[in-house]
Amino acid sequence: MTMKINQIWSFIVTMAIAYIRPDKHFGSAFDQLKLIKSYAYANDVEITEKFIEQAGGNDKEQRRLKATQFFRAHPEETVVVADIWVFGENIEEITQSLNCLFKNDLTIHLVQKSVVVTKDSSAMFVLGLLDNARQMFLQTKEKRVGRPKGSLSSSKFDIYLDEIMGFIEEGKSVSEMARLLGVSRSSLKDYIESRELKKIAKENFLLKKDENKELEVLKTVQCPDEIIEEKQLAKATKKGEMQ
Repeated sequence: MTMKINQIWSFIVTMAIAYIRPDKHFGSAFDQLKLIKSYAYANDVEITEKFIEQAGGNDKEQRRLKATQFFRAHPEETVVVADIWVFGENIEEITQSLNCLFKNDLTIHLVQKSVVVTKDSSAMFVLGLLDNARQMFLQTKEKRVGRPKGSLSSSKFDIYLDEIMGFIEEGKSVSEMARLLGVSRSSLKDYIESRELKKIAKENFLLKKDENKELEVLKTVQCPDEIIEEKQLAKATKKGEMQ
């Protein structure tokens, strides 16, 4: 993990990479960036680089390969993500990603869970995170249709999100941004306004990491018999409602 000491304020800032993978069920690139920026501000984390895995397209293997190569090129660094589902579309992919990250000594901050994971984390804790992801995927499959309430759909401008945020922080006008990106000014203006990117660049919502959150993760773990009982109860409830 790379650290630097601010000589003026005398506190330690963690240098980190933001990893974003847009997902129609869990969160757009915009949603994730907003969470990560807020978390970074609240926990003295400085995002020095962003890696946004582009959604869509048929070459999923190549997209995952680029992400893996990126992590391998940044050993012993810190990665900040919205949540564990960012690392894959199923448990197998998440497990493979975690193995790669741990092998390269990366530290992982899961924003929505307010926890930090490393290769030294307990097996029970890591398994708890994986089981939590399993439950999330199951809920998505059974209950969710379309994107979550309040979230925004993907946009062609998502691929420029990192650059747009940088331009805003530099104080560039929408016209200048559009010229640099080679896109329509009006469309870009709509994108920035609909996602309140200027507001995000200036304001933050405090999301503090919390050691007690690890216990909350462990409490979500379900044993096989509990899963069966839950399914039987749901089936019985549904049957009762139909009668």
